[in-house]
Order: sequence, then C-alpha cells, then structure tokens
Amino acid sequence: MLTSGAKVGPYEILSLLGAGWMGEVYRAHDTKLNRDVALKVLPVAFAANVERLVRFRREAQVLASLNHPGIAAIYGLEESEGVLALVMELVEGPTLAERIAQGPVPLEEALPVGRQIAEALEYAHERGVVHRDLKPANVKITGEGAAKVLDFGLAKALDSQDSPSNVNLANSPTVSIAPSQAGMILGTAAYMSPEQAKGRPVDRRADIWAFGCVLYEMLTGEKAFNGETVSDVLASVIMKEPDWARLPSNSPPTVKKLLQRCLDKDPKRRLRDIGEARIAIEEYLGKPAAETQEPAVQPAPRTGTNWLVGFSLAGLLVGAVVAGLLVRKFASGRPAFPKRFSAVTNFPGAEAQPSLSPDGRSVAFVSNRDGHYDIYVGLITGGSLVRITNDPNLKARPRWSPDGTKIAYSRLNESGLWDIWEVPALGGTPRRLILNAMDPAWSADGRSLAYANNSTGSIWIADSSGQNARALTQPQLPWVEFDPSFSPDGRRLAFVFKAGGPLANWRLQVSPAVKCPG
Repeated sequence: MLTSGAKVGPYEILSLLGAGWMGEVYRAHDTKLNRDVALKVLPVAFAANVERLVRFRREAQVLASLNHPGIAAIYGLEESEGVLALVMELVEGPTLAERIAQGPVPLEEALPVGRQIAEALEYAHERGVVHRDLKPANVKITGEGAAKVLDFGLAKALDSQDSPSNVNLANSPTVSIAPSQAGMILGTAAYMSPEQAKGRPVDRRADIWAFGCVLYEMLTGEKAFNGETVSDVLASVIMKEPDWARLPSNSPPTVKKLLQRCLDKDPKRRLRDIGEARIAIEEYLGKPAAETQEPAVQPAPRTGTNWLVGFSLAGLLVGAVVAGLLVRKFASGRPAFPKRFSAVTNFPGAEAQPSLSPDGRSVAFVSNRDGHYDIYVGLITGGSLVRITNDPNLKARPRWSPDGTKIAYSRLNESGLWDIWEVPALGGTPRRLILNAMDPAWSADGRSLAYANNSTGSIWIADSSGQNARALTQPQLPWVEFDPSFSPDGRRLAFVFKAGGPLANWRLQVSPAVKCPG
C-alpha cells in the first residue's frame, strides 16, 4: 500500500480512497497538469503476467476512447518503478450505494438518475463496450446531481480469460472499503445476470439486467437478489423473482413494465436495447400525469328514444367549436400552450455561441467563467459541464463534427491571425487543422471543412484533416467573405459577403455546386 506523498511517475499520492481485490484506488495530484486524479494501482502479480498485461493495454485503449459526460474518463496508464496504475477522472460526491443506504430514493429523484445511467450505457454499447460490473457502488452522484458511471468495461480489461463472463469472481474490478474478499464478491454477485452467474458468454443484455437491479434497488432500498453467501445470491439470481410488492405504491405502470423487461431471466426475452429504457423514462418524465388519468367515460348506446338529446349535444359541440375559433381569433396573442424552458448553465460569467450536438442531446458553448473564454459541453437536460479547452487565445464559434465526436473552433495565432483547431467533444488534446483560417463548417458527411481564409478573404474547402485545401471563391477587394455554411446535401455553401465599413454593405451569397476534396 502506498503512503501519502509517494510518487507514481508525475502523480503524488494524497490519500487512499478504497481497496479491492484488483488493487487500491488513491486520490493523487497530477503535478504536470495541476489537477487531482484517481489512481488505480494494480497488483504486482497482474503486471508480472505478460499476456494479461498486453490484453489489458488493448482493452484500456478502447475504454480511453469513451468520451461521455456520464462516464468517468480514463486518462492513461502509468508505469513507474514496478508500479502499474490506471489514471482516471476523479469524481467527487457519494456513490449511489451510499445514497441508497440512507433509504429508498424517491421516484422523482430515482428516474432522472436512471435515465442518465441508461444514457451512459447506451453510448458505450453503441461503441461495442459492455460494463459487466454495473452496480450502485460504481455510480457516483456529483454535487450538481449528475450520475457518473465508474470503472466502465474494466471487468473485461482486468479478466485474464478470453471469456469475461467466467464466473471467477476474484477477477471483479470492484473497489470497496470492505476488508474481506467475500464481501466484495458478494456485492458483485447481486447484480450478475443469470447467464453471467452460469458462466456463459455475456453481451450488453447483462448490463440491461444490472441496470434493472440498480433501478429496483433505488426505488425499494433493497437488492433485487440477496442472500447470506455467494451461492445463495447466485441461486436467487437464477431461480427467484424480485419481490415486486416492494416497489412504491406510486410506481407508474411504465416503470414496473420496464423493470420486468430488464429482469427477465431469459436474455432472448429481455429488453433488447438500453436505449429503450432511456426513452421509456424520458417519455414518463415528460408526461408523468398521463399514466394517472382516469379512463374516459364511454357514451351510453344510442337508442331510438334519445335522438333529440344527441342532436342537442351535437349542436352544443358545434357552438363550442365556433366559440373557440372566435376566442382564438380575438385573443391577445398568447400561445395556446405554455412553452417550457430549462436552464443548461448556472454559473457566473457570460455564456454565448451555443451549438447543439448532432443528436440534440448536448450543447457546446463558450463562457468566461474562469477568466477567459473557453468551450464547455453539457447535456441539455442538465448535470455537470465539461470544459474542453483551456486557451486564452480562443475565438471559438464551436462547430460539432457530424458524428458528434469532435468540435472545431478558431483561435488566435502568434501572427495575430486565426487558425482552425479541433478538440475531442468531451475533452482531450486539441490539434491545429488549418493555418490562417476561421469559421469552420463541416460538410454533412464529415469529410470536408469549409472555412474563411484570413490571408485572401475568400472561402476555401479542405478535407476533414485540413489537407488538400483549395479556394472556392475569389472576391475582389475591398470585399471579403466569411462564415460559410453547407447545404444539407453538401453541394452548396452559403456565406457572408461584405465590404469594409458599415453593416449595410454586408450581403449573403450562395455558391454554385461544391466539389469536395477527395
């Protein structure tokens, strides 16, 4: 065990956060980047197994590619004087297990957390990564109330077998302050899918099962499957049903049905995609009253003696429609239905230049909350924000790549002109794409970038790596062009065409057919 003040490469140990069968986790300070991180130190026996270490490196590279606000990031792998450690994002706040220990989580609190967990799983599953060890202890709740999933995919990365489902529970990456191995294994077994418990190969449906266990536990305060020993727990997982009567009386039918689909023991009948869980929760949160409305009373059958009543009711209905049209015509102009807005940001300073991600779930924007303008990314549904640049020369105008993985922007260079840079959408190392350029615009297929050339005042186009650039326009001075925007089919560009001086000299222009590089 490392002591406070010990060094692992550039990382200085501050305190022990937890210990598990697969190593210890420390709070450490990154002396190069001046930030605190979580350092998972792996056992010496692990590092001594060359084949296992090679496999781990390969899996860790995949995990490090996951960039999502709901997933704790892996920053790197550090080797120093025989110590092997994973460098991970330090997430402040209690675990979901600690929150559940205080009692059942109210429906209005549990469902937003469940939605965020499902969204993180959905993102990873779409990229071929399965968590395999999802449980409340591996979810943290930040100070802003956002859920953050930890140890994503490490169960596979840390397993020495080709089949990560192997029931050798000692390979669990669980990090726990519990001192006994048995206690740690027990905590993992309670969230295993039946196929996992039987030692069979697993896929993302195992995560869907675990998600159902976590949501059930949030709502009830009790594990869906429990027992005094590992064998008891696994037997419960394989043979028993959760006690559905423990669910709160106000649990909507949508949630009960979702839990039953997630916890179906037959993986072929289980919920097929965690995105369906996210959608179900979002639909309920959007219209929670819809499931509690009383069914409409059916009209009595029409008989030969009540035709006059029916005729009178029809007349009243027509009158009501006409009256409604008149009221609408002469109303004061207020919208018929109230618009509902939600705040994405809530901190001092200016926020500007919002840009929605292609999937509509996230927004990039610039803010000077930390002294100079930088680009931040956050979910439109709220939660913690991620600062993805730290650049006092930022000009910004963030633009998402069509696949949502990168953001292009402009910054001031040493010559006083602008360059175009790109950065991973949820943080990473920025890189310069194009010199003396500004106002990047992605084509719909993501293969091309249009931009304004600072040197010539014209619109240029290059491939997505910044290579094979060529001019599209040749304006005559004093006219210059900037702020290009692709048509949806990628064949035309709209841009601003202006002369120096007053705004009256600004014009919009559309180019003819554009031939993209390559």
